[in-house]
Amino acid sequence: MRLLNKNEPPNEKQTSMLTSEFDYKLPHDRIAQNPAIPRDSCRLLVLDRKRESIEHRVFSDIIEYLTEADLLVVNTTKVMPARLIGKRVGGGEAEVLLLRRIRTISAYDELWEALVRPGRRLRPGSLVLFPDMTAEIIDWTTSGERGGRIVQLFTDHTLTIDESLHKNGELPLPPYITNYTGDRSQYQTVYAQKEDSAAAPTAGLHFTPELLDRIRERGVRLANVDLSVGLDTFRPVDEERIEDHRIHSERYSVNASVLAAIEDTRRKEGRVIAVGTTSVRSLESCWDTEEGMLVPRADTTTSLFIMPGYQFRAVDALITNFHAPRSTLLALVSAFASHELIMKAYNEALSDGYRLLSFGD
Repeated sequence: MRLLNKNEPPNEKQTSMLTSEFDYKLPHDRIAQNPAIPRDSCRLLVLDRKRESIEHRVFSDIIEYLTEADLLVVNTTKVMPARLIGKRVGGGEAEVLLLRRIRTISAYDELWEALVRPGRRLRPGSLVLFPDMTAEIIDWTTSGERGGRIVQLFTDHTLTIDESLHKNGELPLPPYITNYTGDRSQYQTVYAQKEDSAAAPTAGLHFTPELLDRIRERGVRLANVDLSVGLDTFRPVDEERIEDHRIHSERYSVNASVLAAIEDTRRKEGRVIAVGTTSVRSLESCWDTEEGMLVPRADTTTSLFIMPGYQFRAVDALITNFHAPRSTLLALVSAFASHELIMKAYNEALSDGYRLLSFGD
């Protein structure tokens, strides 16, 4: 995990780059399969953009890089128990992974966007049975070739949809975490609130209540945003040029009090420090070009794709995990600290034994 300090903003025009420039060799045994216990005992790589220097620390040391003038912005989204394992009518196991609620018809009937397996057997009209609840495949989605479906969930009225999901569902882990058998609550941040994501904002997984208390005692203020994280965040970019990729959209909210805290931070000459790329996208999506300022957003969508050349309007420093090769997230951090410095940091982390991705350093 790294803390990146932003100094002079990059040029407004985003850079045209090959997706292969965001590739690197990631051995499977370097993908963390278990979280650090305690959470803040993972390693911390500190990259200073101005000095082009790298330090190796422990995450609990992050307090040493914060001042009382700083504002720490966290994404308080919570992961849903979105992974459902049931039986197909006609036999055989089936998985329904809920991504986004489309419409609530009643407490017992909802329409969702989902991924299903086995995709070739779950066509429109198919039924998947769970205790107290049924999922009917209504239609394909635009990602149908990857198992994307529109699914209608309905219960027998003994439980609501929400109650049935909490009875039958489990937290979905990223596809590269394949053998974790521990407590899945470790895949929630300690400050998670609104249950609306299919994946965790993983940079925040490393904070403990005790560390947050110490940060507040130091005078650092915290502000909350909410962005619903989708599974598209894990998908690699397939296009030859990174800018040709069509990024997924995600719902987010940033209220006026957060923007007021940012203004106050600027007056105190402090830094706005985003915890995770989702916090970055939320804050930067508040920029209104016509108004020339940040404006509040309430339950709207963003498809902001941040890549090298992007000019940051809200964020001064970033706390983030190490990201997968050929990913939009790697492009985002490369925009923040430069492609050259990021790849240098990744190479050093790999040679120094760091654990990567969601449960990693």
